[in-house]
Amino acid sequence: MKFSDYTYLRPNYETYKVDFLKTLQLLTDATELTEAVAAVNHLNELRATIETAYNLASIRYSVDTNDAFYEKEDNFWNEYQPLFQELDFQFYQSLLNSPLLDELKASFPSTLFLFAEGRVKTFSPELIPLFQKENQLSSDYSKLVASAQIPFEGEVYTLSQLTPFAQSVNESTRRQATEKITGFYADNEAKFDAIYDEMIKVRTEIATKLGFKNYVEFGDVLMNRWDYDRSMIETYRSEVLQKIVPVTQKLYERQAQRNGLEKLNFHDLSLVFPNGNATPKGTSDELVAKAQKMYQELSPETGEFFDFMVEKDLLDLLSKTGKQAGGYCTYIQDYQSPFIFANFNGTSHDVDVLTHEAGHAFQTYESRWIKEPEIVFPNYESCEIHSMSMEFIAWPWMEDFFQDETSKYKFNHLASALQFLPYGVLVDHFQQEVYSNPNWTPAERKACWRELEKQYCPERNYDVFPELEKGIYWFRQGHIFNSPFYYIDYTLAQVCAFQFWKRFNVEKDETAWQDYLAICQVGGTKTFLEILEIAHLKSPFEAGALDDTIVLVDNYLSSVTEEQIK
Repeated sequence: MKFSDYTYLRPNYETYKVDFLKTLQLLTDATELTEAVAAVNHLNELRATIETAYNLASIRYSVDTNDAFYEKEDNFWNEYQPLFQELDFQFYQSLLNSPLLDELKASFPSTLFLFAEGRVKTFSPELIPLFQKENQLSSDYSKLVASAQIPFEGEVYTLSQLTPFAQSVNESTRRQATEKITGFYADNEAKFDAIYDEMIKVRTEIATKLGFKNYVEFGDVLMNRWDYDRSMIETYRSEVLQKIVPVTQKLYERQAQRNGLEKLNFHDLSLVFPNGNATPKGTSDELVAKAQKMYQELSPETGEFFDFMVEKDLLDLLSKTGKQAGGYCTYIQDYQSPFIFANFNGTSHDVDVLTHEAGHAFQTYESRWIKEPEIVFPNYESCEIHSMSMEFIAWPWMEDFFQDETSKYKFNHLASALQFLPYGVLVDHFQQEVYSNPNWTPAERKACWRELEKQYCPERNYDVFPELEKGIYWFRQGHIFNSPFYYIDYTLAQVCAFQFWKRFNVEKDETAWQDYLAICQVGGTKTFLEILEIAHLKSPFEAGALDDTIVLVDNYLSSVTEEQIK
């Protein structure tokens, strides 16, 4: 079967509920371990059918938000997903209250019970109308971004399709494209503000009604931060500010010199090389063929995985009208199929997103033995290790994609990964401030963003972009709207991925692949620190881990001469 043949059927909630509660009663009444295990296994099968239907509807709507059928299905899930979550909530309660809990913990992955504890704290049936409203607001944001139809040089483009123009070697083109992208967000400023205003109210009400001080506390529990807490995050953010930002500013100064500029304006940041950034060579089909060859050569496991993805059409890569922005990987449980969604636009990001999402997809493919839907993926700070590391594992094959621009690509890929760290923690810091001050006006939120942006990203000079000086850049960061507090995870994973970069590309460590494969195969059955132990990686919270990363990457980049990246 190909993806187009995967059957979507809207579930009948009432019928499902009867079957679910009947099985749940068997779990509640179980006095023998075999009875309890059988009940949990059946509940996992039932929940997998819902996860499958939800993901199929979500994928097909994200591919085309103008599809009337799947828009209706999106509305259905916005309303009914919290009702299915209520049944899961009852399952988690029954699981944790079982007199056979100790024996069950020996029969199922420990993270299932950690996950259950968190969900019991972050859900209440009385709050279902608020969860429904939050879902709809999230859809409203995604549809608004996907609606962009921007005229430029005689054609009409989506936001993603404008990106290559914003990286043009021609300063005027670069500036005009950046103005057009910024203009879309500025023209819709009131709409973005209204959506986020409502989101903050809804989320704050959810958190306080569940007994949390604010949504910051709620968010950390919802994100399953089992191995670390908010104070550790704050210390880590401070470390990034003090130690990483000075190094990133050196890179921006070098970029300005390379491009013959006294200073970088905001629209100059995207052009890393005066003769143009590295771009992949070939059509999207040719890039997929090159990726297939790469994964066949990398290992038997990756070869089998990528052949599966191609044969079943589990990649939707081209940017087109009505398609949601960004890129993601999800997993369709009943078909044991990962799915990769992207918006190719002819920039090096096409290769980055392909290898990044392939890292996620490979992990789920290797973890398809896991029957509990919530732990096929590990937590975000862990699953991003798989994706970001895969970007670096792919380095030996980059000549196939970039030919004579490979050195440029590798330099910028590594440099931009380091430059991302301050922005990544900025997004977390901003959200902490916003949800700690839920009564702020939109103007106060934007002022906060701009103040923090000046600290973490001082290279952003908005002299010619007064709308951005107002503090609206964050409108384009979908995570802030749709996945609150999911962002610092990328930076934690990046620090770990740098270690794999060193092992694979600098040290040529022959044990690195087996360590990477091992963490893909355990999926979400281990916590963040347990995964790092399996992979033989240092925790970003461990003393010296950040210092080692800075020195390692800074020294490598400094050793690359301008002659080598012409």
